[in-house]
Amino acid sequence: MRLLLVTLLLAVVFVFLTAGPLPPVVAVHFAVGGAANGFMPKANYLRFTMALLIGLPLLIVFFSSLTTILPPRLINLPNREYWLAPERQADTLAYLRKHGTHFGVILVLFLCFVHWLVVRANTHNPPLFPESLFFIGMAAFLVSLIAWLSGFVAHFRRRP
Repeated sequence: MRLLLVTLLLAVVFVFLTAGPLPPVVAVHFAVGGAANGFMPKANYLRFTMALLIGLPLLIVFFSSLTTILPPRLINLPNREYWLAPERQADTLAYLRKHGTHFGVILVLFLCFVHWLVVRANTHNPPLFPESLFFIGMAAFLVSLIAWLSGFVAHFRRRP
């Protein structure tokens, strides 16, 4: 959890430090080709970005932490009976929380990248979203997500 909180703090600082060049009305939605087709006031954009940047990862961590209060029959894991046996349950639930936190960090990094692309798009007149960079970032996010999910499945598929 500490890793996520530090990442969130750094992300908030990053957004505020990079938001300076944004115009009073920010292009926030873009059509195919990168042309802007949706706008909002800068203050609203920053509030929305902060809410998404902080709220979504914390929501994910909250749901991964719910496993500590859920009955084991409601937790869906490969080899659930083995991993949630009384002698392993505490370690398993700690792993689930830690793994949820790691996904939260990945998500924060991706959202910061998208914010940076929005800032970059708004430096052009008219605003132009750098689609090729977005696709590279999306690919990196998906590779990270696949690695995260693979680690999760691999961990619970094995039985020492």
